[in-house]
Amino acid sequence: MINYAHRGASEYAPENTLSSFYLGLLQGANGIETDVQRTKDGELVLFHDDTVDRVSDGHGKLCDHTLKELKSLKIYGNSTLGFYDRAVTLREFLEKFAQYDISFAIELKGAGIEEDTLAMIKEFGLMDKTTFTSFQFDYIKKIKQLDPAARVGWLTNGSEEDAAKLLEICGEEIAPKAELVTAELMEKWRSCGLGVRAWGLSSVALMKKMCSLGVDGMTVNFPDRLTQYLSTL
Repeated sequence: MINYAHRGASEYAPENTLSSFYLGLLQGANGIETDVQRTKDGELVLFHDDTVDRVSDGHGKLCDHTLKELKSLKIYGNSTLGFYDRAVTLREFLEKFAQYDISFAIELKGAGIEEDTLAMIKEFGLMDKTTFTSFQFDYIKKIKQLDPAARVGWLTNGSEEDAAKLLEICGEEIAPKAELVTAELMEKWRSCGLGVRAWGLSSVALMKKMCSLGVDGMTVNFPDRLTQYLSTL
């Protein structure tokens, strides 16, 4: 079971920052999930939303900010204690975390970043540890066109039709919303040879259900709770 810290330990620390990623590992995560976008001046950064408003003291679209402008913002995330961190580039992230024996789920949040993201993962020698994911099918399709050996996962609601479409590009992983996963769907996905990673874990009860259904991994905001539960199995 891969315990992916979702944007790091994002329930406790500012999401997609170094503090959140480190906390996730300290809480027992053996994987990190993060999001890649491009700044106004072309830098690949780890950021989820299209705008900076929700998680920072700034305003406006992320793509309208240069890296310097983005770095000047205080990233708060869910913090209610006044703690903040700074935005991080994909390169800075990989320089810190490529050394760890963990898995990476790299979500592509915008068009046109596939080639550069793939190249950087290769530069750090992480192809065997990385799954490139997206809600946008065309993004993971592009990754496969660039390198058929790259591992891709499709973030979906998890229908049978989605699995068939994923198999058309020889995709490896289906990543459905947890509350929609059933034993019947799991059986069908397994029969297709697909890995399954659940997302949208809103409660410990749902987390436990995913364990009972035998998913390969979960993307959780609270890796400590998943670590604790797995230790009891």
